[in-house]
Amino acid sequence: MRLFSQAVRRMFLVVGLSLLASGVSATPTAPQLGAEYRVLSQPQPTESGKKIEVIEFFGYFCPHCNALEPLIAEWVKKQGDNIVFKRVHVNFRDQIPQQKLYLTLEAMGKIDEFHIKVFNAVHIERNRLANDADVMDFVTKSGLDKQKFTDIYNSFTIQSKLKRFAQQSEAYQVDGVPMIAIDGRYITSPVQAVATMGRVQEDVQNRAVLQVMDVLIAKIQKEKNIVPVKK
Repeated sequence: MRLFSQAVRRMFLVVGLSLLASGVSATPTAPQLGAEYRVLSQPQPTESGKKIEVIEFFGYFCPHCNALEPLIAEWVKKQGDNIVFKRVHVNFRDQIPQQKLYLTLEAMGKIDEFHIKVFNAVHIERNRLANDADVMDFVTKSGLDKQKFTDIYNSFTIQSKLKRFAQQSEAYQVDGVPMIAIDGRYITSPVQAVATMGRVQEDVQNRAVLQVMDVLIAKIQKEKNIVPVKK
């Protein structure tokens, strides 16, 4: 019985050391498949030519997306012509007005100017943008052309794009936001990027996912013999 106990202890020691080694090797700067990122079982087509497509699945309702936004905006600028950056606003629980707001701003060419303002409206000014009336209240206060906005907001084009958002969310198996898809196959997120680090603050998570994204971009460039464009 004593010999058995010693053998069991040795077995647990070996397993523990193995897990510790694997935790050390998997980091945001050296991400491992199945730890800091995963691969879609069904890769999705991209429309980015020789550039690498990056999609952020997000929601204006999401406080974590709000926290990530300034950092990912800076990351996109840093990547420059190496990537094509897209956003897909998800609909988990009747967030269609927010989706339509995003798509309308995009159609009007106003995303760069108003994207952070929408986040501020939800998370600072407490306008939940839960319905069309809330959205129009935001539009009125923002100084946007309300008639033009309304025409686009209620258009068939926006309805078609909502269906496309739903299809993409399903195809990419989105179960939480923010989530990042790269090259139609690699998936990561702030939470996943620190999977082997234990409990960390949200800012650490957000900076970690950008490191994982950097590594994945470099990996794809190497695989496809793409010469990085330097700014």
